[in-house]
Amino acid sequence: MKISKPWLDKFFDAPLPDADALSDALTFHAFEIDGVDRVGDDDVLDVKVTPNRGHDCLSHRGIAKELSTILKLPLAHDPFGTKPAQNFSIGSAEPGQSSASASALSVGIQTPLCKRYMAAYIKGVKVGPSPKWLQERLEAIGQRSINNVVDATNFVMFNTGQPLHAFDANRLGSLNIGVRMAQEGEKLEALDKKVYDLTPAMLVITANDRPVGIAGIKGGEADRIDETTVDVVIESANFDGVTIRKGSQALKLRTDASSRFEQVLSPELCVYGMNGMLEFIAHVCGGDVVSLVDVYPEPQKQTYVSVTLEHINKLLGTKITAADVADVFTRLGFAYKEEQGVFEVQPPAERLDLVIAEDLIEEVGRIIGYDNVPAVEMPALSKAPDVNAGFYAAEKTREELIAQGYSEVFTSVFAEKGERTVLNKVDGVKPNLRTNLKDGLLDAWNKNTPNRELLGLKELKLFEIGTVWANGGEEMHIATVNAKGAVEEKKLEPIAADAYDVLPLSDAERYETFSRYPYIVRDVAFWTPAGTDEAEVEKLITEKAGELCVRISQFDRFQKGDKTSLAYRLIFQSFERTLEDAEANTAMEQVYASLKEKGFEIR
Repeated sequence: MKISKPWLDKFFDAPLPDADALSDALTFHAFEIDGVDRVGDDDVLDVKVTPNRGHDCLSHRGIAKELSTILKLPLAHDPFGTKPAQNFSIGSAEPGQSSASASALSVGIQTPLCKRYMAAYIKGVKVGPSPKWLQERLEAIGQRSINNVVDATNFVMFNTGQPLHAFDANRLGSLNIGVRMAQEGEKLEALDKKVYDLTPAMLVITANDRPVGIAGIKGGEADRIDETTVDVVIESANFDGVTIRKGSQALKLRTDASSRFEQVLSPELCVYGMNGMLEFIAHVCGGDVVSLVDVYPEPQKQTYVSVTLEHINKLLGTKITAADVADVFTRLGFAYKEEQGVFEVQPPAERLDLVIAEDLIEEVGRIIGYDNVPAVEMPALSKAPDVNAGFYAAEKTREELIAQGYSEVFTSVFAEKGERTVLNKVDGVKPNLRTNLKDGLLDAWNKNTPNRELLGLKELKLFEIGTVWANGGEEMHIATVNAKGAVEEKKLEPIAADAYDVLPLSDAERYETFSRYPYIVRDVAFWTPAGTDEAEVEKLITEKAGELCVRISQFDRFQKGDKTSLAYRLIFQSFERTLEDAEANTAMEQVYASLKEKGFEIR
């Protein structure tokens, strides 16, 4: 997620440390940082929020809270600090019948997959360009400015993590808002101007039972906000994460809203999102709030998690005190009670990831810093570890084939034909799962054979161990292709491993990529007198051939009288461009000259 440093500063009374310091703080205590980009006058951090923290950290507020905890800086301006007064008309009927109304606005929830739905009806809004500061904030994190109302929904989402949507109230045609499953055959033209076929597995927002939006994913084009809009309906809702994810995948439509809902959000966030939106509209867009509705059939229950100081120290291998733990929980904003080393913690509503004692221990460990956790040698195993029979068979076979001079390849599992078609196709050319290894293996052999010299191989022999989908099931196969191109394939049968027959680890020191540019081959043969040091000869050739010579190998040697004939093959290649013959010729002239200087006779 893109996080703006000046935006983060707004949560504190004083500016935060520079972006590099923030990057280090987050990396060592919370999330990896993919980089820091300079956008205008803004430093933007690319934060890799882990899936378990998608509930609360896909927002500037979430990252600001993390930095507040890590850097011991008070979060002076927290939108979650005080719960807004709920002067709303509250609905609490059973799912399937949940509804509430205030003035002309009403909301009905017909499915338990909508946990909460808040709506506000605002009249007399002035739609126009956003203030410069808002445009800059959004553009810094890669968002295009549309107009002040739409930009406000995006700003509040990126600020608090709660997705919002705005409808043109007059285009809706009705203020009877509903949430239900789509009906077979229903379609919707979304804001991206594409028409989507809906299914009964998808949630929709309706106005007088007409679909006006794909819940949690995208609004409808017919009810968009533009410069002619004067009255709006604001949505701040909570939808089932799994339903949103599946709907997004089925429609191939992923949005900033859907990426948050599919992580599962607390329905308690709805009120903060609505409050932020109404404040923004009041200051930037004008208008009068006519009615507010909040349908919340089953409010989120407060959870409690207990952990002991003994368990924390045992799991982390530390000797921290109860005061240390209390300090961490306080900085995190957790309400807690402690008695004789037992902490009963009340996590904030948005921290849905805190369920068991080990979750709290992880919080303690990362905040005190894993660098402060002492390294302890692992205890010896009480018995030899069990080895999976299938894994053992693959490793044993791999070891034997490599010893015979075979090289392992990994080919695509997708094929033009097969018994199983992939639902989410990678492309239209290979939409099926493979039924054999030999087709891909032979293709790899044909492609690599011309590169045998570059690889330094006298003969090319390949093998692959992998899964195929054939005969109505999944099978592990082994396939080989020898130097003549003959292919053999068979099913790999599991082998019971001897507990004392330990498989060797790879002795490879490093792996290097190959250049995608073609190479040039040159040979040189010459007579040398008796007693010539061949290692020194090869060193001389390598030195004179230059950096473009990526491989040198001796391919012939024979004696005649007191002379020895040596022949070497040189491979020239660049990682940046296609070489010309003249470049290889120039290098070879230097090789010839150096050999002649040594008194060697070029053949």
